[in-house]
Amino acid sequence: MRRRLMMAFIGLVAGVLIIAGAGSIILTHNAARTQAMQQLVTEAESLTAGTSHTQRLVVLQAVRKVLRLEDARFVRVSARGIVTSALPSGLTSTELNPQALLAGDTVSGRNGNFVFAAAPITLTPLEHAQLRLGGQIAVVLTRDVGDVGPSWGYFLASGGLALLVAALVAWQLSRRLSRPMVEAMEATARIAAGNLDSQVPQRAHDYAESASLARSINEMAQALKDGRSRERHLLLSVSHDLRTPLTSIRGFAEAITDGAVEDTSKAAEVIIAESRRLERLVGDLLDLTKLESRQMSINARPTDVAEVVHTTAEGFRPPAERSGVSLVIEVPPDPVGPMLIDPDRLAQILANLLENALAFARSRVTVVLRAGSPVMPETQIITVEDDGPGILPADVERVFERFYQADHGPSRRFGSGLGLAIVAELASAMDATTRAESPIDRNGGSRFTVILGANKQAPG
Repeated sequence: MRRRLMMAFIGLVAGVLIIAGAGSIILTHNAARTQAMQQLVTEAESLTAGTSHTQRLVVLQAVRKVLRLEDARFVRVSARGIVTSALPSGLTSTELNPQALLAGDTVSGRNGNFVFAAAPITLTPLEHAQLRLGGQIAVVLTRDVGDVGPSWGYFLASGGLALLVAALVAWQLSRRLSRPMVEAMEATARIAAGNLDSQVPQRAHDYAESASLARSINEMAQALKDGRSRERHLLLSVSHDLRTPLTSIRGFAEAITDGAVEDTSKAAEVIIAESRRLERLVGDLLDLTKLESRQMSINARPTDVAEVVHTTAEGFRPPAERSGVSLVIEVPPDPVGPMLIDPDRLAQILANLLENALAFARSRVTVVLRAGSPVMPETQIITVEDDGPGILPADVERVFERFYQADHGPSRRFGSGLGLAIVAELASAMDATTRAESPIDRNGGSRFTVILGANKQAPG
């Protein structure tokens, strides 16, 4: 990867140098030819300017000899536009444009590095008489601007030096860019192999993108490690929850079989209760699996939320009384209005929240239903509060995570940690949000809030 990056950088610099250098040389030489041609035009016109009282041709020939104008030549053009004199090497009669010279115009042009300018001479009447069949005499100046060899040599030398510098810079940049990528690939390979302690090194001088990639991979590895830890905890929890009722069921069943139980009816009730406990645990596992795979069906229909809340909460009054916990239910006396929601899934959400609250409450559990705030009047809000020990601040943001358990203090009752995860998944599937707060007063307590959205509100 480093080699490819380096070659790409060098190739890019070389391409830019070739394009820029060639363009500069071509433009420079074009400008030099144009400038030389304009200079020849000026010189030719200067030589041919003057009054007609002077023997112009004789004077010009003398000037040519004195100034040693080796590139100056006098060319005769007949009245029919035919050049009758020898032309300089590299110049044709067509390029000289005899008709323009007969009309008194200055002619200039170029052919590669060869440039020329021709200006008609203003002749005296005697000189005109000396010309046979009329016509015109013009002075032609030519110049070879020169080849581009030295410029290309300079360009190659400077370009080679620039490529050397570019190679050094490219090597450093490719090393700096590729090293984090290689380290990231190696770390992800180790993570994929099961080494979740693998980390990508983070350096202060790394580019922001490389540092962000390293942080993302490290956070992913930590999340996988935390998930594996929670899964182990889940297995321990589920094993405990399965073993306890199974032990009771087996013990009472053996006692009934051996005739060691006098009150078989009571033993059967224990077996039934423990069987229901097992059934609920297995149901939670199946529900969570379905929610994760998006196979849980949501049958939304116009529903009276107040009725569902009141009916579901009342079903928990007997177990609350057996535990010595006061259950308070507060619903608005006037119906808020039906909402498009699944009443069975809403009852399941509330049941899980009440089970969680009864597991920790000291003396009181409160269920409240109220309409949304003036900002969100179309929502309905359900809160379940308990006066238990509360949740540690480090756990509040994670209580709805799958398999997560806040296991702090001797009052913690062992459970599978699935109930609140199911609450969050079901709420999300029904366009609702969940929130946990703790403590709610100085003595502790927890509050769980479910906000039912109004995007699916039914007409009243």
